[in-house]
Amino acid sequence: MARVEVPAGVFAGRHTHFGEEISYVIEGEVEVLIENKAPLKVKAGESFFIPSGAKHDAHNAGTVPVKLVGMYLVEKGKPLATPAPYNSMKNLRS
Repeated sequence: MARVEVPAGVFAGRHTHFGEEISYVIEGEVEVLIENKAPLKVKAGESFFIPSGAKHDAHNAGTVPVKLVGMYLVEKGKPLATPAPYNSMKNLRS
């Protein structure tokens, strides 16, 4: 479990996990970008789910930081996150 903050106007960085991510937005609004899926806008009081291995990013298009709590169910012995190269991403905004 981790507390995550995405500053205003920033992308979190494209990455993947060796497990599932379930996150709850505490403050602000974030655009969740999952490869091959439509962008998902999530605001304070809402949550989102990222399947294991899905390449994704989060974008804070707002003017205030987005604060969320993420729970990660990651395979034992594997890193929490692994960068996903830009050229391997499809249907994600830059």
